[in-house]
Amino acid sequence: MDPLAAKYLGAGFTVIGMGAAAIGVAIIFASFLSGALRNPTASDAQFGRAFIGAALAEGLGIFSFLVAILLLFVMK
Repeated sequence: MDPLAAKYLGAGFTVIGMGAAAIGVAIIFASFLSGALRNPTASDAQFGRAFIGAALAEGLGIFSFLVAILLLFVMK
């Protein structure tokens, strides 16, 4: 396999990680809204946890983006 093709293929696979992070954030907030609508008094206590979960999921997406940039522009 051509090394250039392998580099582009690896960078393309990292897009899956970024998409999975976006889906993860959507699931986190969908679950939070579902729970908040069922029990509005507990939503204030869970709001911070929802943002922590979203930040962790976005961190993995940013890590995937960093790997893609490293594969495309740094690796020779």
